[in-house]
Amino acid sequence: EAGRTRPVPWTPMSKPLSRSTVALVTTAGVALRSDPPFDEERERRNPWWGDPTHRVIPHGATEKDVGLHHLHIDRRFGSEDLDVVLPMRRLEELAREGAVGRPAEVHYSIMGFQLRTEVLENETAPAIAADLRARGVDAVALVPA
Repeated sequence: EAGRTRPVPWTPMSKPLSRSTVALVTTAGVALRSDPPFDEERERRNPWWGDPTHRVIPHGATEKDVGLHHLHIDRRFGSEDLDVVLPMRRLEELAREGAVGRPAEVHYSIMGFQLRTEVLENETAPAIAADLRARGVDAVALVPA
């Protein structure tokens, strides 16, 4: 419904960030080369559609391990330096400095171009949230592309 407002959910941290496990969620359409890519072909046929699925990216994956599948960003930058869209190495630096406890074992990727958000809201986000809880992740940083 256009113009609707909803309260923003807020959950205070249960422990200091310096002792927390932190995961990343990128909207850059990052997928492991061994996984199915995000569906750009369907989006080319229907520009109002965006792939609402997600991919799990293991911590430590590199530019060689992944591809970017997003028609609405300049993929060259993330392809050359994955930290532009999924800053795992920066997260490791923050852990070494003591700012965060540790990086999560895996991170998550979605395609940020979503004009119809029902599947993302009702299926994808709850699935990611359940996996985060199951893995004991305390905090998530959203990395918009």
